[in-house]
Amino acid sequence: MEKQKKAYLYALTSVLLWSTVASAFKITLRWVSPVELLFYAACFSCGVLFFALVVLRKVHLVITTDLSVWKSSLIFGLLNPFLYYLILIKAYDLLPAQHAQPLNYTWAITLSLLSVPLLGHRLKLFEILAVVVSYIGVLIISTKGELLALNFENPFGVVLALGSTIIWALYWIINTRDKRDPVAGLFLNFLCSLPFIGAYLAIFEGFRSIELPGLLGAAYIGCFEMGIAYITWLMAMKLTTSTARIANLIFISPFLSLILIHFLVGEKILVSSVIGLIFIVIGLIIQAVSSSRTTG
Repeated sequence: MEKQKKAYLYALTSVLLWSTVASAFKITLRWVSPVELLFYAACFSCGVLFFALVVLRKVHLVITTDLSVWKSSLIFGLLNPFLYYLILIKAYDLLPAQHAQPLNYTWAITLSLLSVPLLGHRLKLFEILAVVVSYIGVLIISTKGELLALNFENPFGVVLALGSTIIWALYWIINTRDKRDPVAGLFLNFLCSLPFIGAYLAIFEGFRSIELPGLLGAAYIGCFEMGIAYITWLMAMKLTTSTARIANLIFISPFLSLILIHFLVGEKILVSSVIGLIFIVIGLIIQAVSSSRTTG
């Protein structure tokens, strides 16, 4: 199989796995709390990522890691997965999945906004348009289409969902300077996050026995969403002849996710959710086109 076909196969695998995340979060949260879900998912993710390092013969990259890399890994792990997923999962706990999932996709817009004060980037006309269009979509979803009334069903949940995009954007801004191997770096992030997550769980909730459905849900999220999906995406980016070809596939995910949310979670998908998601995706496409013109 030629490289580009393999790249598409790996990318579609990631997209399909990421499309199941919203449903997996909501179903698993019926059995466990957000921090319990994060702790056990992170444990399973560490196992999958370590296995990947063994298969790729990169374990030595972890064993020979010096103190400065461990320090940076602690910072990365504090941002992601600890803060990012803790806030995101709590947002899913408070909001319908059809609301939390599209709001989380605005992280690329948040990245553009944060790059202004942090990287000295100047927003261009198309980037400003992308921001406006995407956040109109956010308002449509958050108010269930009642824009003029501005009647938010769960304001705190919306704040958390949008707040998670700030953490994710900050993570990627810092990540641009990361010299570590991607898979080894991801493993170190999750490994270094476990003390933070474990301490948070012990202090605020305490450890308890988890029922099997909750543990299986955490295992699925940790192995697939936090592990395999990242690895297959990295492989796709490595094999592709054009990053744009692969990156555009990600726009399939939120729409496929809505279908799964309806059939697996049992949520009745609102028209406002679909319209809002369309606005968000249009904004992301405008931003992607603007970025390709800048770099092209």
